[in-house]
Amino acid sequence: MKSNARGTPTSAVEVTNISRHGIWLLSGDRERFLAFDDFPWFCDAPVGKVLNVEEPAPGHFHWPSLDIDLTTEIIDHPQRFPLRAK
Repeated sequence: MKSNARGTPTSAVEVTNISRHGIWLLSGDRERFLAFDDFPWFCDAPVGKVLNVEEPAPGHFHWPSLDIDLTTEIIDHPQRFPLRAK
């Protein structure tokens, strides 16, 4: 017999910290660091726009105010995805 999940998940994606080096993104039980060196689009963005993050699918993060989409693979291994934008 398979049990149904109870209730609504309460942990949404959120930016937990912003420093001069980057931002910390919490999703589920994992926190990831996005260094400004690897993700420069966030460096000069207004705080309100950085905090406005959604997770439309597991492991896919979207900042609608900044038109940025990232996956856990890109965040965890930025060296595999060289920057294309200047």
